[in-house]
Amino acid sequence: MISFEQWSKELQQELQNNILKFWSEHSIDHVNGGFYGAIEQPMKLIPEADKGLVLNTRILWTFAAAYRTLQVPHYLEIANRAYQYLIEYFLDPDYGGFFWMVDYQGRPSNDKKQIYGQAFAIYALSEYYLATKHQSVLDLSIATYHLLEKHSYDSVYKGYVEALSRDWKETDNLCLSHKDLNEKKSMNTHLHILEAYTNLYRTWPSPELTASLTELIQVTKHHIIDSHQERFNLFFDESWNVKGDHISFGHDIEGSWLLVEAAEVLGDHELLKGIKQTAVAMAAAVLEAGVDDDGGIWNESSPNGLIDTNKDWWPQAEAMVGFFNAYQLSGEQRFEQAALRSWDFIQKYLIDHTYGEWYWGVSSDGSPLPRGPKVSAWKCPYHNSRACLEILERLKHQVLN
Repeated sequence: MISFEQWSKELQQELQNNILKFWSEHSIDHVNGGFYGAIEQPMKLIPEADKGLVLNTRILWTFAAAYRTLQVPHYLEIANRAYQYLIEYFLDPDYGGFFWMVDYQGRPSNDKKQIYGQAFAIYALSEYYLATKHQSVLDLSIATYHLLEKHSYDSVYKGYVEALSRDWKETDNLCLSHKDLNEKKSMNTHLHILEAYTNLYRTWPSPELTASLTELIQVTKHHIIDSHQERFNLFFDESWNVKGDHISFGHDIEGSWLLVEAAEVLGDHELLKGIKQTAVAMAAAVLEAGVDDDGGIWNESSPNGLIDTNKDWWPQAEAMVGFFNAYQLSGEQRFEQAALRSWDFIQKYLIDHTYGEWYWGVSSDGSPLPRGPKVSAWKCPYHNSRACLEILERLKHQVLN
């Protein structure tokens, strides 16, 4: 195995000279503002593609976080660009919150309030505030939190509904993407509200946010995690009846470390103790059932076996962090080895050494998926850049200790 020092050097190189370099050089829309909505494989620009809230906020989070860690002025310039575009084109001037999608000229093309997207706005804004200390940015992040609590929060069954209309009324159009069930609640949305509230708590540890974040951790543990199999259930009706039986290995390993992060930020030691045990158990379940012989993790399974043997880019990034988190919590070498094997898999199969960035994913034989875009409403720099930043920070402490 490589040393932690060597791993740090490789991650730093990948983050700055590949991932961030790609987005700095290829994603900026100098004609219509903001960032291009799509670049198809290998490098076919689609200049008139719609621009998604998730893409814009993830770019904002990425470059704000990169600037905060690395203090490279150019990263702040890109974060500033993402923030200005978010405020000018995605922010709803009439009802608050953010549009789900705008066209290439910035006109709303899908104006519903998808709560997943609102969560990413909070996540990105709170990170941008940490980088800039601009009070107006924090104020907007807090205001968006209040909108979610007012309109999306379920005071009867707890948790949050998936989506609402532009004016925050009930809608039948709930699903996040064509792959998702049209149900009232999902693991995915709750996971990213958790992530957003955790980051907001770093800047605004108010009593009301303390209560919201604490309850969200408890809801995840009691309703979303299948305690018998130590994995996430994915979809639910409003009273938490489970819908569907798919297993998402990427979400399981990502959620394992995000839950620990949330409990650590809260500082609730009793809650954290239980969450750490859950996180290690979830990581162990993914390691046992979700990892191929090559070190990559498959996309999805079901009680009857694998249903998607492709290996998309984001589960591999999250596996690297999730397994290393489990190693830090448990001291078990199998998790350290799994994290390093994830990085080895990424280097061998996912990094595009010709055009930059990472492929969308690879098939079971390791070949890049031909139709996976480089940039899209979902293909963003957040998972892979965050994995690099997260492991770099953790390795720094491991080396010091």
